[in-house]
Amino acid sequence: LLLLLLLLLLLYAFEMENLNELILKLHEIQAVKFGKFQLKSGLSSPIYFDLRVVVSYPSIMNQVSSLLYRGAKEAEVKFNCVCGVPYTALPLATVLCSTHDIPMLIRRKEAKDYGTKRLVEGVLNPGETCLIIEDVVTSGGSVLETAEVLQREGLKVTDAIVLMDREQGGKARLAQEGIRLHSLCSISNLLEVLHKHGRIDAEMVQSVNTFIRENNTFTSSNENSAVPAKKKCEDLSYGARAELPGVHPMAARLLKLMEKKKSNLCLSADMTDSKELLQVADALGPLICVLKTHVDILQDFQPDLVKALTALADKHDFLLFEDRKFADIGNTVKHQYEGGLYQISSWSHITNAHAVPGPGVVKGLSEVGRPLNRGCLLIAQMSSQGSLARGEYTETVVKMAEEHSDFVFGFISGSKISTKRQFLHMTPGVQMHSGGDALGQQYVSPEDVIYKKGSDIIIVGRGILTSPDRVKAAEDYKTAGWEAYLKRLSVL
Repeated sequence: LLLLLLLLLLLYAFEMENLNELILKLHEIQAVKFGKFQLKSGLSSPIYFDLRVVVSYPSIMNQVSSLLYRGAKEAEVKFNCVCGVPYTALPLATVLCSTHDIPMLIRRKEAKDYGTKRLVEGVLNPGETCLIIEDVVTSGGSVLETAEVLQREGLKVTDAIVLMDREQGGKARLAQEGIRLHSLCSISNLLEVLHKHGRIDAEMVQSVNTFIRENNTFTSSNENSAVPAKKKCEDLSYGARAELPGVHPMAARLLKLMEKKKSNLCLSADMTDSKELLQVADALGPLICVLKTHVDILQDFQPDLVKALTALADKHDFLLFEDRKFADIGNTVKHQYEGGLYQISSWSHITNAHAVPGPGVVKGLSEVGRPLNRGCLLIAQMSSQGSLARGEYTETVVKMAEEHSDFVFGFISGSKISTKRQFLHMTPGVQMHSGGDALGQQYVSPEDVIYKKGSDIIIVGRGILTSPDRVKAAEDYKTAGWEAYLKRLSVL
């Protein structure tokens, strides 16, 4: 027994020496920096991690991957496959999986509009357990996003392993969502090693510790417990989300309406004849939650039309969404929204805007819409082939929405792009079968959109309007969308 104890102590000392050596190397290659850095959140931090540089140092990348694998084994984590959080953790996961012959999955940040259009690449075996690998955890948000995508594919996620835990609440947040976080190193360990070896002084140690302490990202829902109660990682029903604090009034109204009508179907009524538009709205109104219009393509538009549309919206309990796609400076969109021939703000519950002009477009629309209790969706992704609305642009749109959540309550997007449950996601280009048209429109199915990609509302146009029986087609889409939503709730 004594011999075994000595052996374990020697092994522990060896591993700590390896970890200390790694910390010093990371500092040498400037994967960890000290100074004054502007974070994505807008905060000014005295420490910054840039672990992307590790890919240029193969020996260090191999060492990190080896330590991650060993850490998972020592924690007795049971898993069948591995997925690295995009994008910094992908090469770490690749080295780990190729070295130890473990199946790997790749999660995309957004689905492509060509090929398989999948969010997860690799061989998926529903029911298996996937280990998530990450480089740095602050709030745990990126790990949760990846977990949600994997769970929608039928996989289980119970554990995640990370190189660096910033000790800002991520571990507690993940624990509350039913995911155990294992870390090779904490920021406290890192500071201790670097200070011991003369890389940073005591003043810097104190500065970083103060920043970490004052910027915790998580508050436990169980104030009397040091460790948050573990619970299953779950989605909320539309009705439950409507009751969350901070939900925009328009979002709450729409979520309650969806729950009441058991419909997450938005009809895209792109018509050129006013009479036909009103007939369709009346016939399909009981089946939809939102009617999306393009009044500027009507060849016979008259102001009385909006009165008739409003009456039908009240009669059948759906919201009106003028798909205007505002994209100009604040002063211009303000006049476009409230004035002109269409006077959109006077009747449309919802409108939308591109983020290209910057926050001014939201501010201009908000000055008109907020007093009228209107809401806005930002266009974060589009369903047309070759769209430039993706990647970094989409991330910027999400940040803009968060900064203007008093008016913006969601997104037009191809999938769920924000983990904040007060934001709604509406996805266009939906048909029963995936495909496309000659003008570059790409189609995905209701199950893909709601169940796999985590969106909230399907936007359907031609799939209903070109059908010989529009009511029957709308009923089919309503059923498909709702069943995909129920399936999502039952899996998560």
